[in-house]
Parts: sequence; structure tokens; C-alpha cells
Amino acid sequence: MKRGPQVILPKDIGIIIAYSGIGKESVCVDAGTGSGWLAASLARIAREVYSYETRPEFIAIAEKNKAMLNLGNLTIKNKDVLKKIDEKNVDLVTLDMPNSEKALKNAHKALRQGGTVFGYLPHTEQASRFVAKLNKLGFSEIHTVEVIVRDMLVREEGVRPSTKGIWHTAYLTFARKSGKT
Repeated sequence: MKRGPQVILPKDIGIIIAYSGIGKESVCVDAGTGSGWLAASLARIAREVYSYETRPEFIAIAEKNKAMLNLGNLTIKNKDVLKKIDEKNVDLVTLDMPNSEKALKNAHKALRQGGTVFGYLPHTEQASRFVAKLNKLGFSEIHTVEVIVRDMLVREEGVRPSTKGIWHTAYLTFARKSGKT
């Protein structure tokens, strides 16, 4: 796929899919489309994916990637999740954008009971604000992880970690909708 703005890498996408529990009947909302890598990955699994982006230049890249992959179940919207999420009773809302904690109230409204919200948070301060807002809104099962991939150098004379690898990309925070706000 074509890459424009920073993308969520496969090492993190795999964890998002595994921890959220989405499947072939799931409906997902992705906010902060960027190049569309996460949205496309979700669309390969889920029944329907709605991806929100406010920057037209990013939408153009994501639309090309969507067409290249022939993803008819992916809808890219030029809308702001900070204002509103149109969909209701969704299984997963992903937030990959600055100040994503400000979108949590709308994410809570969009999620079904037991649905998952996910935040892609590059800095510890962002993760802290995100978790504080999750707690305030009554989310449960709040869990933050960091995924580090270490390449291994395998040679005849021995095996050791490579000096290459994808280290920190972001803190990945997950929570489930429970209760009412």
C-alpha cells in the first residue's frame, strides 16, 4: 500500500486485532485514517469499517489504497470524530490522532455494550490522559501495552539479537464499554 503520513505498523495491527476480538461480523470505526493501513487491515477481517479523516490529502492516499485492495466494505469519511460518530452499536473504535482522549465521549456513544475502544498513543503523557478519560467515562478492562519486535541474526557461528528492529512506535491502550454515562 502507498504510504503518506505515519502509519500503524503490522506489529501493532496484529495486537489491535487480537485484543479487540473483531471478526467477520464486526463493525468498526477508525479515526485518523492517515494512509489507511489500519482501516484496510480491519476491513480484511470485519464486515464493515468506517474511517474518519479530516485532511483531504490523507483521504486521497487512503482511497487509492482502498481501491488497490478492492475493499468494498471500507467507507472513508471526510468527517471529524471530535464532533460526532455517525455509527452506533459498533464493536471497535480506534483512535489514532492528536488529543484522542477528546474523542472518547463520542466513541463511548458509538460502541455497543462490551465493545472495545483503542488508542494509539506515541507518548506516555498521551497514554496517561487517555486512561484518565477512560476511567472518567466508566470504561472497564483498561489495558496498555507496548509492542517491540527484535530481529534475530541467525548465522552459522551463532544466534544473537540484531542491532536492527522496530522498537517503540506507540503505547496501545484498550478498554471495554461498560455501564452508562
